[in-house]
Amino acid sequence: MQTGNAQNDNGLEQELNLLKKQYERLREDKVRTEQNLKNIGTQLAGLEEQAAQQYGTSDPAKLGQLLEEKRAENARIVAEYREHIGSIVEGLQKLENGGGA
Repeated sequence: MQTGNAQNDNGLEQELNLLKKQYERLREDKVRTEQNLKNIGTQLAGLEEQAAQQYGTSDPAKLGQLLEEKRAENARIVAEYREHIGSIVEGLQKLENGGGA
């Protein structure tokens, strides 16, 4: 019966060692995750400050609205430029065809 208890003790000791190793890995993961979270928080604060300085806000919804406004403005400018280039091309074609007067 002693051998049964000794084997059981050895099995429990092995399991305990495995659990200790697992606990250490988890503790290290926790420390690493907390450090990553701190770093990300610092980066976020820096980016929010940068956005506030450049765009007057760091609110994601307001930044999204500003982006849409800029996209619309860019589309309008491109359309105007396209029209301008088209009129230049048209004028050149008239000149080439002798209709410059």
